[in-house]
Amino acid sequence: MINIMYLVLTAILALNVSAEVINAFKTVDTSLQNSNANITSSNKTLYESLEEKKKEAASSILANVWAPKAEAAKKLSADMMAYIEDLKVQLKKASNLRMVEKDGKQVEDFKLDALDPSTRLFETEGKGKEFEAKLVAYKKAMLDIDPAIKKQYEATLPIDVTPPLSQEGHQKDFTTSYFHMTPTIAALTMLSKFQNNVKNAENQVVSFCHTQVGKVEVHMDKVGVLVGQNSNYLMPGQELVVTAGVGAYSSTVKSNIAINGSGVNLVDGKGEYKTTVSGAGTHTIQITGTFTGEDGKPVPISEKVEYVVGTPGGSAVMLDKMNVFYIGVDNPVTISSGTGWDKTKVSMEGGSISGSNGKFTVKVSGGTAASIIVNADGKSSTFAFRIKRIPDPVFKVGDGKIRMPSVAFKAQELCRAELENFDFDTRYTVVSATVYFSGANFSSVQQAVITSNSLAPIKALMQRCGPGSVISFDNVKVSGPDGQRTIDGKSIALY
Repeated sequence: MINIMYLVLTAILALNVSAEVINAFKTVDTSLQNSNANITSSNKTLYESLEEKKKEAASSILANVWAPKAEAAKKLSADMMAYIEDLKVQLKKASNLRMVEKDGKQVEDFKLDALDPSTRLFETEGKGKEFEAKLVAYKKAMLDIDPAIKKQYEATLPIDVTPPLSQEGHQKDFTTSYFHMTPTIAALTMLSKFQNNVKNAENQVVSFCHTQVGKVEVHMDKVGVLVGQNSNYLMPGQELVVTAGVGAYSSTVKSNIAINGSGVNLVDGKGEYKTTVSGAGTHTIQITGTFTGEDGKPVPISEKVEYVVGTPGGSAVMLDKMNVFYIGVDNPVTISSGTGWDKTKVSMEGGSISGSNGKFTVKVSGGTAASIIVNADGKSSTFAFRIKRIPDPVFKVGDGKIRMPSVAFKAQELCRAELENFDFDTRYTVVSATVYFSGANFSSVQQAVITSNSLAPIKALMQRCGPGSVISFDNVKVSGPDGQRTIDGKSIALY
């Protein structure tokens, strides 16, 4: 990339900095900044994973050795990024930086094609020599974090201050090659390129630290699910209490429990969930979670608790599935008349309702509230309800975790958008996503795109992955009964 940019710089002088060349540099600079943001996201996943490993009994010893080394790389890289960002600010100021209004927003404006500012800042004021020295010092400090890191990356860490040869085959110095009579936009792009090098160096070192912690192994005698409830027959307005937990004969077991999608705190292996019941008839509460198996891998939990809600005298309206109407799906509703359906009329505001003899279906397309009006034997009652959008599905590959064995990841054929603990029978499909590959086996960030649930378009890049690789799925678009939406992506660290 450096050689190509050097040739483009030479072409700029010949073309007297045409608008096309300036726009080209703006495009490259934007691409580099986007790449930096994606590597930052990948690195964040690795740091979070190391913090989790510090808390796990089986991996805490190694994690407490390597996590501080990763933090050292993070600090060195953050300082270097901040220094380069300050150089950008100085260069913009030297190019008549000012704030102007565009499309109702304040944006930066400066002379993109000015040739003097970069020469003055980096040559006359000596910032070029200073910058070169800091890059050299940064590379040395990163390699000196640990002898194993130096042995692994001494020849490949992507920090190189050696400029390309000129067209005549001569070796110019660092400052002259990159910043002498260079238009401001080209100099800024070059600084973004060095920031990208710093981010890639950080990713390589942190990925290496992450792989040194190794696989967690846990051994136990027996694990079981504990479920209980205070009653299985209740009237509307009464409180239902559900107790759920995991029992295990091991102090290293890591477990989590969710009841109807809500996480519960475990005390002595048990957690408590409370809800006010509604909707006549039989209802089910879904209990999910995981515990750590003997091989150190998460084992899924899935249990159901059933209870019955009685019907009071007089007219009543009760939701069959939680106390809310969801947009885009059929919401089943049970209505009790108390006087007979030949004397009862049902209507609705804020949506549509259909059905008969106590069993109805409500559909809503928007808004925040709706009401059902029941007229039983000349007496009218109004029941108000909330309207909510279907919650965002969760993007998943494989088991959906942020850490995955590299062999398991390579075997994946599909991704999915999963509605977790949502009672309605509805599905979302992946429409598209941008995928970034970094870390081990990738000297720079590789970008690809998928256009469905299939991972076939990125299979070749997946096969290059290994322990220490990080794969980030971004800008994930999904389609469901209420239309298309963008959901959170996910970064996966391989081990």
